[in-house]
Amino acid sequence: MSRTAVFLATVLSLVALGATPALAQQQPQQQKPAEERPWAKGVPPEKQKAALELFRTGNTLLKESVFVQAAEKYRQALALWDHPAIHYNLALALLNLDQPTEVYEHLVAAMRYGVAPLDVEKMEHARAYKNLIERQLAQLEVSCDDPGATVSLDGAVLFSAPGRYEGRVRPGSHTFVVLKDGHSPTTLTRTLHADEKTSLALKLYSDDDLTRYRRHWSAWKPWALTGAGVAVALAGGVLHMQARKSYEDFDTRIAECGGCVPTPDVTEMRSKGDSNQQLAVGAYAVGGAAAVTGLVLAFINRPQAYRISPDEAQSPQQGVSIAPVVSGSEGGIQATFRF
Repeated sequence: MSRTAVFLATVLSLVALGATPALAQQQPQQQKPAEERPWAKGVPPEKQKAALELFRTGNTLLKESVFVQAAEKYRQALALWDHPAIHYNLALALLNLDQPTEVYEHLVAAMRYGVAPLDVEKMEHARAYKNLIERQLAQLEVSCDDPGATVSLDGAVLFSAPGRYEGRVRPGSHTFVVLKDGHSPTTLTRTLHADEKTSLALKLYSDDDLTRYRRHWSAWKPWALTGAGVAVALAGGVLHMQARKSYEDFDTRIAECGGCVPTPDVTEMRSKGDSNQQLAVGAYAVGGAAAVTGLVLAFINRPQAYRISPDEAQSPQQGVSIAPVVSGSEGGIQATFRF
């Protein structure tokens, strides 16, 4: 438990030990018409009386620091009468049992009708404790629009979709599950931080939603190698044509002189043809090998399907988000990088 939580538990323990029956203090107001006491509307007098007895018993247990039994009495009283003062004292008992989320919920319920069902001092205490506990809890907002799906948090059902939940939970790692007959479950794990708000729009995912494709290399690379090989082979073809032209010129000159011994310039034609032919053969070999290799690599580089988890599908995409930040008289820009 953090130092702030220990401090809060100590403060509320002292308040609990000195707590007085709030309902008993409000006894004169119970004679007012129900319209002036909305927390009493629809609650028969016999239920009010039974709830008051349970409440008083809970107060006695609270003063004696028997918190578990006190909380149980308050819960029984709330089952009969949803009175803000019962919520207030139940919050005192639960805080000593290290149940901050329930404490927060009951403090909110205690403050629902303002000062009237409590008193000024208890209202101020409830407001102060609520503000302090808010900073110790993570704020959560969960929604789901898939009709018929059930959304749960750490095994406890939150709502049936379409629906939405908003509340406070302990900071730390939490697991969200979306279930629906005929669909694969969606399971997400998130780490929530104190005094921070997390919003999740949950959904059920199909196989296509959870399928991604990847390659070993960029798609253009094997085809670039194939193209380069074809270009080299074509260059070899040009050299081959030049070699044949040189041989034809050589043969023509020899024929013209009746088979004489070739002069140096005629010999040069044959040498040039030999060189171009050798270069052409080399270009065919290199270009062909490169083209074949490129085609093999293109085959290997076909998109390969792989499956991701719903948690990965729900995670924010990589990139940069920029938002203005204004605080008091100062302003600026906040950039968030995701990799």
